[in-house]
Parts: sequence; C-alpha cells; structure tokens
Amino acid sequence: MPRSDEAEWWFNAVYEAVQEIPHGKVTSYGHIARLLGRPECPRQVGTCLKYLPAYSSNTDHYFHNNNVPWQRVINSKGVISPRGPGGASAQAIALRREGVVVSTGHLGELSIDLSTYGWFPNSLPSEEANAGESDQEQ
Repeated sequence: MPRSDEAEWWFNAVYEAVQEIPHGKVTSYGHIARLLGRPECPRQVGTCLKYLPAYSSNTDHYFHNNNVPWQRVINSKGVISPRGPGGASAQAIALRREGVVVSTGHLGELSIDLSTYGWFPNSLPSEEANAGESDQEQ
C-alpha cells in the first residue's frame, strides 16, 4: 500500500534518526519520537521499525535493516519489546554483537541497563552539526 507524503516523511525521519544512535548504545521509541518533535508518537516509531525493509541486492529501498540499526531502539524501561517468534532474541543477539550486555529477567524479559548503554541527547547530532555550520556562515 502506498504511503502518503506525510507518512513517507515520518518513516524516513525515523530511519535517519535511528542511524545516528552510536554503536553499542540504545535509546527508546519515545526518545526518537521526542527528537523528531513528536513526543506523543513512540508507537509510530515502533511501527516504522516493524516495517523496515529487509536488505536485498535486488531492492530499491534506500533504508533497510542493514543500514538502519533497528536493534538499538528498545522500550523506555530498558526492555526489548516482545514481538513475533524469535524477534526479541534476534534483537538481543544483534545488541550483544555490539558489546551491549543484555540480561534475562525472572520472567524471561530481555533488558539493557540504560544508565550504562542509554543514549538520550537533547537533539540529534546531525541537527547540532547543521546549527554549527549555519553559525559559521553568519
């Protein structure tokens, strides 16, 4: 189903923001929404990541699961949100490959210590860089 221009903008903005999360760090769906000026939209961030296309050499998708580090986005409690069969485990494996310690709780939930691995800047690094460039031009 084709996306409206507004929906396409949102998906692309989410993917670009997620690309700025540093290797070995995590942030929340809600924080990505806040960074994009839509703090009321954490679930929509999750929806975008749910529909992130898989990489394929014969695809024309600019954004895909090989260039958007989807695994770095978790819920605000530091827990990997459950999804379909194996989804949370796949995310934990991807994070562990980056050196993030993923713990298993008493109920089987997979969690990350946000005080150690959390990334919660006030603005996106690309916005700060762009602000610096415009300051230099003046």
